[in-house]
Amino acid sequence: MPIFSLNNVSKSYGGEAVLSDINLDVEENEFVAIVGFSGSGKTTLISLIAGLIGADEGEIVFDGAPARGAAPERGVVFQNYSLMPWLSVAGNVRLAVDAIFPKMPAKEKAARVAHYVDMVGLSQAKDRRPAELSGGMRQRVNVARALAIQPKLLLLDEPLSALDALTRANLQDEIERIWENERKTVILITNDVDEALLLADRIIPLTPGPNATLGPAFNIRLDRPRDRKAVNHDPEFIRLRAAITDYLMKIGMERPGNNAELELPDVAPLTATQGGLKNGLKEAKARRKRDGGKVIDLAASKPLQDPDLPDPVKEAGKPHTQNLNKYVEFFKVTKAYPTPKGPLTVVDDFTLDLHKGEFISLIGHSGCGKSTVLSMAAGLNPITEGGIVLDGKEISGAGPDRGVVFQSPSLFPWLTAYENIALGVERVYPHISKIERHNIIEYYLGRVGLAGAMHKRASDLSNGMQQRVGIARAFALSPKLLLLDEPFGMLDSLTRWELQEVLMDVWKRTQVTAICVTHDVDEAILVADRIIMMTNGPHARVGKIMEVGLPRPRSRKALLEHPDYYKYREQLLTFLEEYETHDKSAA
Repeated sequence: MPIFSLNNVSKSYGGEAVLSDINLDVEENEFVAIVGFSGSGKTTLISLIAGLIGADEGEIVFDGAPARGAAPERGVVFQNYSLMPWLSVAGNVRLAVDAIFPKMPAKEKAARVAHYVDMVGLSQAKDRRPAELSGGMRQRVNVARALAIQPKLLLLDEPLSALDALTRANLQDEIERIWENERKTVILITNDVDEALLLADRIIPLTPGPNATLGPAFNIRLDRPRDRKAVNHDPEFIRLRAAITDYLMKIGMERPGNNAELELPDVAPLTATQGGLKNGLKEAKARRKRDGGKVIDLAASKPLQDPDLPDPVKEAGKPHTQNLNKYVEFFKVTKAYPTPKGPLTVVDDFTLDLHKGEFISLIGHSGCGKSTVLSMAAGLNPITEGGIVLDGKEISGAGPDRGVVFQSPSLFPWLTAYENIALGVERVYPHISKIERHNIIEYYLGRVGLAGAMHKRASDLSNGMQQRVGIARAFALSPKLLLLDEPFGMLDSLTRWELQEVLMDVWKRTQVTAICVTHDVDEAILVADRIIMMTNGPHARVGKIMEVGLPRPRSRKALLEHPDYYKYREQLLTFLEEYETHDKSAA
């Protein structure tokens, strides 16, 4: 008999059905992951399960009886931390214990609090207040608080989505360890397929809303514990990952607004004719070291050859990087910030050349200086030493020849999506007709799935929709250099997949030279000709360079099916592991 069931459950708001005919049985001690797109009703579903809202139709059964209202048997961990800022770590956990077990002896309460604080690795920080904790540590407090009330069913509503990749990986390991020790029944709501595969016994997709319902279940029969590097060699992991991804992308493409058929006018911006291919700096003393499919370790000054990786020239034909003319040059770029104790050098001697039409990714742990490098290339952050040249002209400030997409889209909230893009398009395309400018704006809004929302004000758009506007705006300017600073970082991973496909499709047409900062290994492999792996800061610099010899055009489906994809993936995971901090409790 299942410990928890949803029987024909539906929920509507304002007459629109969010969830429709949801049926789910969860066995005791089972770990179930529900994966869905942003806006598909995942949080509504977890709120129904937790008893925080009621269903319009159907029945919710817990432990053999109808479930009505919230109860401590169902503990919830949300995305936001919801901690009392004036209480310590131990105090926040104790607050929950006091509320649920008011008659428990004080000594027993203290022991329970200490046990769960230790379980999430925060014993050394038990007296700190939330303001003194990192995001990862705050979420650990959330988990400890939920566990301390000893729920029979633990509900996790995208608890790691706001965290950086390293912290998220560490907490995924913690969640699996806790689940093994406590043997709780767990329902995880997530948009991250890899997270679900590492943690769950069963993965169930939630179809896009409105009228979202549960799709077919995927049973995960992988040995535990699941190591994120080791599973790259597991045929069952590879099969499941491809099958789940394929299913989610198919249902994602069926959503309204994803099939707009539009044409882009064949026009060039004014910035395309400015400057020539000149070398604005002296010949660099340290040149990029490259050789076919090798991974180059610049920090160690010796090549790291992986004999299993293909030669990119043989695999994909003559790549862009065979062009000997440099289009972008980073020459000994250094960035230091003044501090009371003296200058803090964040980026040190960053040297790199790009060729016209090349797409590179910068990858590394949080704080390694990736975004600092990008902001200097954008002309938004002054360079302390060295210089950057674009198309023969040294960068000295911001300009329309560089399109920038940050994590935060930075739109004018009182303007519509259309008007936000029009501001830039009118500046770089003053020489073309009004209808051509209109077609450019509509084309890119359609490509990012906003054809039906282009006349909504930015303030009325979700964060994800605003980021789509930012991406459309950057492409619409047809820049010489496209700079992407974790452009999909604010989006759920499934929406990120869609926009990565859009990025690849539009890049295939424009061949714009691009630099993408990312912490997502799969994203880096999908988009890049070369992946630049940065060492940890301070004094961050280029550590290793990996040539990606996969054929273009690329799509996520083709990527997962390519025989060499998981070899590239393991190379990057190994690099990140090498530079991972050993103090996981500080994450």
